[in-house]
Amino acid sequence: MIVEFVLAAMFGVLAVVTAVNSEWIEEVFGIDPDGGSGALEWAIVAAFGVLALVAAGLGTRTVVLRARSSSA
Repeated sequence: MIVEFVLAAMFGVLAVVTAVNSEWIEEVFGIDPDGGSGALEWAIVAAFGVLALVAAGLGTRTVVLRARSSSA
């Protein structure tokens, strides 16, 4: 349960960091895979955003299912 929320937070932070500083890929890896167009960076922002939403949804689902099973 807590793992999903931690992952959601991490993915959310990575999405924001990538959106704010899209050059981190070039700085960390020393390559420019998209030739400066920024397309890869926006794809990464979208992927991290989707992963954050999925992880948060799974965490919420776990909490709800545990609450239902403990009250039944």
